Amino acid sequence: MNRLLFLLPNILTGLRIVAAPLLAVLVLSGDYAHALAVFAFAGASDAADGFLAKRFGLDTTFGRYLDPVADKFLMLASFLSLTAVGMTPVWLAALVIGRDLGIVCGSFLAWALDLPLRIAPLPLGKISTALQIGYIALILLFPLLGIEEPQVANGAAMVAGALTLASGLNYAALWFRALAARASRPA
Repeated sequence: MNRLLFLLPNILTGLRIVAAPLLAVLVLSGDYAHALAVFAFAGASDAADGFLAKRFGLDTTFGRYLDPVADKFLMLASFLSLTAVGMTPVWLAALVIGRDLGIVCGSFLAWALDLPLRIAPLPLGKISTALQIGYIALILLFPLLGIEEPQVANGAAMVAGALTLASGLNYAALWFRALAARASRPA
């Protein structure tokens, strides 16, 4: 039983990875009620795995890598599927996916170039992700409630997009500062 408890945060993270393609299939088939339920489950599993890992010291190196992968995979599936059915503008999906790709590629390049860069979520990045999650939930909720408010959806997209762009620029600035710090080191 102790082994299962130790693995529980990683199991929850794994379930979130499985939830991502399921969410996409549900959105693409127009089953927004179940898509929202899967999205809510994914959010709850993210909160639960983080709580368990921190509260009970159950974090693992594997989990520290798997958790952000699960988060990115869920966002990718959400934005691609919502864009495919016309519920999310292409520019927002491109911005969110571009920022996440930039973070992943920037982290890899920082490691490959031996840059003095600590890889960790930034406060603005967390706010941006929270707004993206709120945006997805709102967009999935509208058809369930019979709400057709394109102005609200567009406004939410603009806010999520602005914070995503600001967050991406924040990460890029850190990366370029690390590159400059490496360049100024004595050979």
